[in-house]
Amino acid sequence: MTFTLPATKTRRLPVALAVLALATLIGPPAQAHVMDGPLGGFGSGFGHPLAGFDHLLAMLAVGLWGAQMGGRSVWTLPATFPMIMCVGGIIGMTGILPDQPIEYGIAFSVIVLGAAIAAAWRAPEWVALVLIAAFALMHGYPHGVLAPRASDPAAFTVGFVVSTGVIHVIGIAIGASLKPIGGGRLVQAMGAGISLAGFWFLFRLVAA
Repeated sequence: MTFTLPATKTRRLPVALAVLALATLIGPPAQAHVMDGPLGGFGSGFGHPLAGFDHLLAMLAVGLWGAQMGGRSVWTLPATFPMIMCVGGIIGMTGILPDQPIEYGIAFSVIVLGAAIAAAWRAPEWVALVLIAAFALMHGYPHGVLAPRASDPAAFTVGFVVSTGVIHVIGIAIGASLKPIGGGRLVQAMGAGISLAGFWFLFRLVAA
């Protein structure tokens, strides 16, 4: 089944995407990594991935890339990310790694995932899964650092895993809906915007 959009809505999409990209670039970087004040349970965990554009864009990109590649990747990429992110969260609970390399890794994940979408890279499944797993570890680590501070760490963990899955599904839906438009170039443009945002996150980290 092919999804089509009315011509007027199609013309508005680039404008909406440009506004989103601008909001991303001028927005505060990496706010999800450090959350002040008390943390609750499920609600806090669910909102955590939404509190920083770097987490949000990376998770959205996983769904977009899976939809773009099609086949098994539609579900293997989004299924792998939350599972391996939990492993990263467990490592984060130990606090054994310094924060800065993780921050750089998260920014790098946004750059690479966005670039893969922009290039419409149909990577071998094992290569894509290795990349997704590596990036999931990095994104899971700061969640694990925060989890022990939550009033209900288990519910907090479930919340951020569920939120991650929801973002993946949204990415898949966007990718599947926009893929037929312009031969997939609109999805590629979104990938380019995500990658540019990743470079901005990296610049902010270097400049800090």
